[in-house]
Amino acid sequence: MKNRRSIRLKQYNYSQSGAYFLTICTQDRECIFGEITGGEMIWNDMGKMVDDKWRELKIRFSQIELDEYVIMPNHFHGIIIVGATLVVAQKNIITQHERAGTRPAPTQRATIGDIVGAFKSITTDQYINGVNTNNWQPFNSRLWQRNYYEHVIRNEDELDEVRQYISDNPAKWGVDVENPDVKPSQP
Repeated sequence: MKNRRSIRLKQYNYSQSGAYFLTICTQDRECIFGEITGGEMIWNDMGKMVDDKWRELKIRFSQIELDEYVIMPNHFHGIIIVGATLVVAQKNIITQHERAGTRPAPTQRATIGDIVGAFKSITTDQYINGVNTNNWQPFNSRLWQRNYYEHVIRNEDELDEVRQYISDNPAKWGVDVENPDVKPSQP
């Protein structure tokens, strides 16, 4: 097997409290979760299933909160907040948030990789079930591409910027590089 370069921060503990911005793309950037109409994402049954499974992650991983997210035709953006703090990764400073309700800390926290892996696995199983029972569009070899993009959100301003980016994503589909109908710009 080829050695793959990791895109993760070296020496960073991805189970520690903090906010994480995620992007997960479908295999071959196939548009299977719905379509953009009038700048809004309209989910089909497959997109609705992904939405349900994303929301259910809070049950499986009690230490997380789900923040802003969007399911696009061929990718997904979301923010996961682990624990009740926002960790500033650059300086390793912790800033407390006022959060409603507290939960006991689990003995061992799941990493962001564990959470994304569970999400991808659960949605793939559910999608295969939908292909078999509801004639959903089959996918080629796998539902999600290998790996995912993550970014450690370092402060409140950045959190607000990422929330806005996610919120604006459907309206910008016409110029999105993930949109297969957008031609790459030529130099």
